[in-house]
Amino acid sequence: MAKQNNTKVVTGIVRLSYANVWEPKSINGGDPKYSCSIIIPKSDIETVNAINAAIECAMKEGIGKFGGKIPPKGALKLPLRDGDTERDDDNYAGCYFINANSKTAPQIVDKRVRPILDRSEVYSGVYAIVSLSFYAFNTNGNRGVACGLGNIQKVRDGEPLGGRTNAASEFETLDDEDFLS
Repeated sequence: MAKQNNTKVVTGIVRLSYANVWEPKSINGGDPKYSCSIIIPKSDIETVNAINAAIECAMKEGIGKFGGKIPPKGALKLPLRDGDTERDDDNYAGCYFINANSKTAPQIVDKRVRPILDRSEVYSGVYAIVSLSFYAFNTNGNRGVACGLGNIQKVRDGEPLGGRTNAASEFETLDDEDFLS
């Protein structure tokens, strides 16, 4: 169900990892940004094709950043990466991934497009539909296409990533009389 408009893509159902979507964080002293890794099943051909087309469009629209000529793809940093070869993590197996970020907070909504206010509802491991924008960059000798994080629509819960577990699965209810005996 991926939708595309030039350099913008609305994905099919993806999974969020490293979800810093509620508070911006600074990486290596840079500007604080909202960010997450978008895990895309390789079987979602429609989303993958839309992303590749948006990357091509971003390269053409950003040709001025490349000195008026589009360099070979191998000479550029591109956002769509292979989870099977670049991550030693079962959650990325059989998937591509994109790291997306933004200085602006994403709008985060539920299936009915109502704002989600409870921060515990969207976390690393949740399944969502995400809007992404692609743009060319040429900074300090690094050239390529980057990915901007747009809005997030939560589709369903997923197993939390990062080793975090639910307290209810680790503890049992204690009787009050046993607690202070």
